[in-house]
Amino acid sequence: MPSRLVVGAGSTARAVIDAVSGDHEELWVLTSDEHRAETLREDGVSVTVTDAFDRAAIDELDIDPATVVVASDDPGANVAAAEATAELFADAFLLCYTGYGSTESQRGRLDSVADRVVDPETVLADRLQRSAGEAGARTRKLQGVLRDIDGHLAVVTHDNPDPDAIASAVALGDLAARAGCEVSLCYYGDISHQENRAFVNLLEYDLVNLDPADDAALDPYDGFALVDHSRPGVNDQLPSDLPIDVVIDHHPPRLPVEARYVDLRSGVGATSTLLVDYFERLEVKLSEPIATGLLFGIRVDTKEFRREVSAEDFEAAAKLVERADMAALQRIEDPSVSGETLSVIGRAIDNREEEGSVLLSCVGKLSDRDALAQAADQLLDLEGIHATMVYGVMDGTIYVSARARGADIDLGEALRDAFGQIGSAGGHADMAGAQITLGVLDSVDDREESLHTIVKSVVNDRFLDAVDSRSHRLLGRMSGRTEFASAEYPELSRPSLDEHDTA
Repeated sequence: MPSRLVVGAGSTARAVIDAVSGDHEELWVLTSDEHRAETLREDGVSVTVTDAFDRAAIDELDIDPATVVVASDDPGANVAAAEATAELFADAFLLCYTGYGSTESQRGRLDSVADRVVDPETVLADRLQRSAGEAGARTRKLQGVLRDIDGHLAVVTHDNPDPDAIASAVALGDLAARAGCEVSLCYYGDISHQENRAFVNLLEYDLVNLDPADDAALDPYDGFALVDHSRPGVNDQLPSDLPIDVVIDHHPPRLPVEARYVDLRSGVGATSTLLVDYFERLEVKLSEPIATGLLFGIRVDTKEFRREVSAEDFEAAAKLVERADMAALQRIEDPSVSGETLSVIGRAIDNREEEGSVLLSCVGKLSDRDALAQAADQLLDLEGIHATMVYGVMDGTIYVSARARGADIDLGEALRDAFGQIGSAGGHADMAGAQITLGVLDSVDDREESLHTIVKSVVNDRFLDAVDSRSHRLLGRMSGRTEFASAEYPELSRPSLDEHDTA
């Protein structure tokens, strides 16, 4: 027996028929238009012609459909058909189209019997609102800039990209390709975190690792877009004066951002959320790999919807769940852990020092900077600890990763206070990072002991001073400081400002 019944054969009903007639479930159409009926029969659709969409006409069909779509162009006929089918097929899902010019009474009667009512006038108003408002103008401008790029576009993430940056780059790259661009997804640094490597490999993302030592690395590109950061030369290794075409980021900038198109919305928890919005407004269907990546990006950047999360993040995730490969996400979230990561976490535990509810730990030399973030996360679980800072030295640079819980301090601002004058720092209220180039301190004699001691004193004292100036509740009564004062070591050189966590 037919599992679906469509009442009507106007333009709306025909669109429904065309959409569902290609699958294997049976379909029956009830219409008053003999000409349309003949056309449908030629396409292999079962059709009954009747002048009235009433109980008697529908009952004569002798069918028991699971789904009923009422979609004639006549509002009165739709009401009669809806009431009849609701009575005859009480267990069926009933979708009703009001038709144009329906009265309030007719819409009320449809609402009372249908599972879902579609009002074309409401749909049109919603569509106009999406297109004509500020968000619609923003979307049209992005399209215009992408279409105006004549040639090869490089979509660049921040250094050592995290899942939010990678997924956002992949999504923007897809929109740019639809606008006619040749696209490459680029990054500097490494994807060293085992979870991030699994993310890229399982979803088969094609990324280009740029070499900062190659002066010709950027020559193939005619345009540049930045995702999940907003300024060239800041947390990427692009020239600081490079003209940028597109910037999409959810981090609040400290300085003006210059590009042909700029979308900075700090009210959301992930840049991936902004990309979902573009796909929705452009009515572009998300592929499974892109939807999976964006969902993972939102989950990671909001720490499973527990950190700086907004209603938009939840709404975006709800849309992505329908398209994402949840089995792939499970495999991504359970990767093997490297021996270096375990070693760094172990050293962080052994070397920890506590000042009130703040925990600091210097792990010394490291080869995997992503391990710092994992160590900072792990140590935050210790009883009585509300903020952690873990740091180590790699390739002449001190890398810092900090975490906090609660609302007692904004870590991003605290790290900027502490290290903004001697390095680069930034991030969120509860997740932040910094980088400090060692400079002349890197050549200190007897470095295995002296350099380690000096690094600890500079980093610890600066951070504790910054925390103390912003939140006395975290530190309580502070114990004695290390013997070196940070002001005694101005040789630490300052790279460009950073707006991201080291992870």
